[in-house]
Amino acid sequence: MAEKIKLVQGDSLPSIKLTLTDPTDGVALDLSDATTVVKVYFRAVGSAQVLSAITCTKVGGGTAGVVRFDFSGGVLNVPPGPYEGEIEISFAGQLQTVYDKLKFFVREDFA
Repeated sequence: MAEKIKLVQGDSLPSIKLTLTDPTDGVALDLSDATTVVKVYFRAVGSAQVLSAITCTKVGGGTAGVVRFDFSGGVLNVPPGPYEGEIEISFAGQLQTVYDKLKFFVREDFA
């Protein structure tokens, strides 16, 4: 997750695919339970204010720990610059936050 994801201001794509694994043994997390929800919290680097809470979609039912999300709903209607994302998994209300942050850089749109 250390690689920076490059984005363009105002876009709603790309669709980002993540595989979530157990940090102790590297095995993919089973996210298939209907009550399991994965969110990405998006904010500017250096800010405490969350700009968007993006709900992920489970890929293949979530059994292999794979989810995806995009930037629809105006998430990228932000000033150009560095941003970060925090991944939070809710297992029937019990929260697990992924330690590593996603890194984003938003550049200005030409038009």
